[in-house]
Amino acid sequence: QVQTVESGGGLVQAGDSLRLACTTSGPTFSRIAMGWFRQAPGKEREFVAAVTWRGGKTYYADSVKGRFTISRDTAKSTMYLQMNSLKPDDTAVYTCAAQIRTGYSIYRPSDYTYWGQGTQVTIAS
Repeated sequence: QVQTVESGGGLVQAGDSLRLACTTSGPTFSRIAMGWFRQAPGKEREFVAAVTWRGGKTYYADSVKGRFTISRDTAKSTMYLQMNSLKPDDTAVYTCAAQIRTGYSIYRPSDYTYWGQGTQVTIAS
């Protein structure tokens, strides 16, 4: 069974940085893309960033562009999210997911197959 595990969350001050990691293990599968999503209390899950696994093309939500950087290490089956200049509005549970089918939206959570449990990111003002 494929397992997806996030790490790196925590409590920091506004303006600080955090680096999240997402590692997958288990049976080999073909990734089309990996993505980060977040959900704040009382809000819908929203797209944060994604990267295509083979070509490394990146996608970002407007709210994080210029502050967050997504990357991947294919040899380690690991994806990263470097988050700089963090704001209180970035507070949420961050979850990574794997997309294994082509022709689907990089932005839509329902088009991802494997999900982690999430890691809490809290930004104090």
